[in-house]
Amino acid sequence: MAGSEEEVKLFGSVGSPFVIRVQIALKLKGVEYNYQEETLGSLSDTLLKFNPVYKMVPVFLHKGKPISESLVILEYIDETWKHNPILPSDPYQRAMARFWSKFIDDKCVAPAWKSAFMIDEKEREKAAEELFEALQFLENELKDKKFFGGEEFGFVDIAALFIPLFKEVAEFKLFTSDQFPKLYKWSQEFYNHPVVKENMPSKDQLFGYFKARSATLAASRK
Repeated sequence: MAGSEEEVKLFGSVGSPFVIRVQIALKLKGVEYNYQEETLGSLSDTLLKFNPVYKMVPVFLHKGKPISESLVILEYIDETWKHNPILPSDPYQRAMARFWSKFIDDKCVAPAWKSAFMIDEKEREKAAEELFEALQFLENELKDKKFFGGEEFGFVDIAALFIPLFKEVAEFKLFTSDQFPKLYKWSQEFYNHPVVKENMPSKDQLFGYFKARSATLAASRK
């Protein structure tokens, strides 16, 4: 099953949704790994060497070979450790899982961040409109399924963890049971999943990450 701890290493920061994605996938697969905590704004030389392009966590190291970008890492993990698959076996369904996961990163993450943390009220309102439009697409895609892939927790659910995280951390009414009933029910199923519970940091840890990330982004704009 899993490789030895010497073969698998994860560079991350506690509270990072991108890192949590990888941790959930590794837990689902039963893969043991070494973890190295990185400090936002003061990343280690090793991390920068392994990810010189984006210079951020997570970085996944397997047999000495680094991989960055959380969705890319998830696919690598699923292809390397075949048991407990997180991507569908059907080619079309696999393509759709990739599509919706990319949609979440492209259309949900940035506006959710702005809706929660932007100082300018007009910018927050504009971002909220963009976010609600994207959430409606996800609401429609869920249909009557328990998870995005059906009855089993999978790739798109892991990608979509940003939605309940932003709702939790920012105390922001991202969606209600009246506005997005399917997403609301899904978020409850998500948080109740035993692997999610085991790998989810505390609210204080999540808030600390988002605060540090906001400070890092603000400093980069100066």
